[in-house]
Amino acid sequence: MPSAAKPAADYAAYLALRCVIAVIQALPMSVCERGAALLGDLFGGVLGFRRRLVDENLTLALPGAAPAERRRVARAMWRHLFLMVAEIAHAPRAVHRTTWRRHCRVPQMEPVVRTLLLDRPKVVISGHYSNFEFGGYMLGLFGFPSHTVARTLDNRFVDRFVNDFRGRTGQHMLPKQGSRDAIEELLSGGGTLTLLGDQAAGDKACWVNFFGKPASTHKAVALFTLGYEAPTMVTATRRIGGPLEFEVELADQVDPLAEGFALGSVPALTEWYTGQLERMILRAPEQYWWVHRRWKGTPPPRALKRLSRQAEATNAGQPDADA
Repeated sequence: MPSAAKPAADYAAYLALRCVIAVIQALPMSVCERGAALLGDLFGGVLGFRRRLVDENLTLALPGAAPAERRRVARAMWRHLFLMVAEIAHAPRAVHRTTWRRHCRVPQMEPVVRTLLLDRPKVVISGHYSNFEFGGYMLGLFGFPSHTVARTLDNRFVDRFVNDFRGRTGQHMLPKQGSRDAIEELLSGGGTLTLLGDQAAGDKACWVNFFGKPASTHKAVALFTLGYEAPTMVTATRRIGGPLEFEVELADQVDPLAEGFALGSVPALTEWYTGQLERMILRAPEQYWWVHRRWKGTPPPRALKRLSRQAEATNAGQPDADA
């Protein structure tokens, strides 16, 4: 497309998105829920959108599930994704500092708040699970501003609109490219960095088993924890009922300065938080993005050997010293 026409096309797409969001916001959540169910059945059943990819991923994660069960989870996943969009659209109007208790509960509030109040750098890891966008929104609503790293969208109008939503309560965005200095300043100043820990990162990344199959994972996630000695939490915001009904779950947390800390290498720490994500996902597999291409590429021989040693050590009930 000629460069002169691209801004106009981008703005038209942005206006179309704003119109869709406006319609969603005008509808009651009960109507949005029924619409999400219909669209989920359409995409997951009738159209079978990305059916092969979703079924392959579910076969890996749920090896004991029958085909009918995998199809059920696939349809439920699509319903979840469409409902997630509606929840994000309604959140700024429905969820405030005076109303959040109607929509979100935090059973482990004390350890979460205690960590976030530390005058040290903090890292919060989540995944493409449940409504992670709402989780970032709630973190800011609780009075804990955070920064997260995300790819800049090609459409600058949509990118600004999305980032405005994220920034309403203090969730600030850092671009994937060129944010090294900003991250260093943030963590050196005791800030909070939130990251998705289940993104494919290429063949030269840190390879760990995710649901039993090697998956590449960004080394930087673990390096932020180890390099800045940052307390690190693995969390999720899981839907536990109807629309806008969530529970903030703390799977586990570690502190590199704590006595007995045994995750002092990138592979060990990556394996730890990946395992925590797995356990949370299995509690509500229909809320994970199985349409997400998590397993890409082929691990190099060195990574395969390490994973093989880890598997042998696990089967023998002994920790792998090289992990």
